[in-house]
Amino acid sequence: MIGNDGLTPAVIKEAEMALNAHGLIKIRVLGDDRQARETMFVALADQLNAAPIQHIGKLFVLWRPQPEKMREVDEDRMPGPRDVKVLKYSSRGGQRPEVKTLRVLGNQRLTSGGQVKRAKPKKISVKKRTLG
Repeated sequence: MIGNDGLTPAVIKEAEMALNAHGLIKIRVLGDDRQARETMFVALADQLNAAPIQHIGKLFVLWRPQPEKMREVDEDRMPGPRDVKVLKYSSRGGQRPEVKTLRVLGNQRLTSGGQVKRAKPKKISVKKRTLG
């Protein structure tokens, strides 16, 4: 929201942060002078390097493409442990099934019978081993 003071550095900073986070923002202006609002709209779009999309009454809409988020790729990282609930049915039919919570690590899997199995290393053919 832009107050009666106009475009202050604090307003520009907040609009910059909102554009980085969302890409498309709406800004409400409190001033009554239409010419001042139009010049504010153009000046704000120029300062923020954003596209002026719409100016309806006292509302500005600005758009700027969001910057790509840099994610660090960690190839050595394995999936973390996860907790899985397993139902163990009793041999007698009338009883409730027992609920067990098992912790399954990244290199393990859960069988249909509710047992935890460790992953085996992937087998490589003889030809592929000789190639490299």
